[in-house]
Amino acid sequence: ACAWRKRCSRAGRIKAHMSATPTVLVTRPEREAGPWVQALQAEGVNAEAFPLIEISALSDASALQAVWQQVPACLAVMFVSANAVRFFMAAQPAGVDARACRAWATGPGTQAALLAAGWPAGQIDAPAADAAQFDSEALWSLVADRVRIAQAKGPATVLIVRGADAQGQMAGRDWLAQQLEEAGMQVAQAVAYVRRAPVLTPAQQARAKQSLRDGSLWLFSSSEAAQHLRQACPQLDLSRARAVATHPRIAERLCQAGWGRVELVPAALSAQAVSIKSLS
Repeated sequence: ACAWRKRCSRAGRIKAHMSATPTVLVTRPEREAGPWVQALQAEGVNAEAFPLIEISALSDASALQAVWQQVPACLAVMFVSANAVRFFMAAQPAGVDARACRAWATGPGTQAALLAAGWPAGQIDAPAADAAQFDSEALWSLVADRVRIAQAKGPATVLIVRGADAQGQMAGRDWLAQQLEEAGMQVAQAVAYVRRAPVLTPAQQARAKQSLRDGSLWLFSSSEAAQHLRQACPQLDLSRARAVATHPRIAERLCQAGWGRVELVPAALSAQAVSIKSLS
């Protein structure tokens, strides 16, 4: 089994140029992969989009529209991703005002989606852009005191908006929901979109195999994307594959799945680029 390693991000030690940097295959959903690639390229990293999570709207949004009626009475709405924001806001019924409710986000992409959707900046709680991690734990450290104060005043509800797989099973961790319930909060959950494995083209299949020969790095910000790659390319020899992960949990799961080399990189893009450029 591999042992993932954390890459430091001290720019003064980085001497590699773009031509010497391994190509990074960005596995985020297509809508997010493009901007992520552009941001890495702007930092001097060779990057390509290789989406491994397909995002689509619900076939019937009526249940999501009904959930909107709860929003004004909620302490907060927690969005697990920018896609959760996009699809949830698209289902907003006329006359339902969410501006008095706080919005929670675990990362800058989700926060940016909330701002673009018109959610007031002063009503958004999210880790700082340079935070060490963008996850539920980082968010909880920001909102825990607010939750305890609200709970002391009486019953309150937090709505968590997330995606589901093709079978309707909710995707993502339940850790934050557990913390909220232990703090006395009522937790409601809503599915705003569908996440599924993409069907890879012959060219994508060939590119995946090529990654074993040219030293390309697979960038994972979701362990689900790695599972989809394994499903789509079952013959891929992961013991020869290289990956970088944006969170320790993802790195651990990649090691457990048999990846040959796994590196842990920072979640913030600029620091992430510095770390990637330090890899040989």
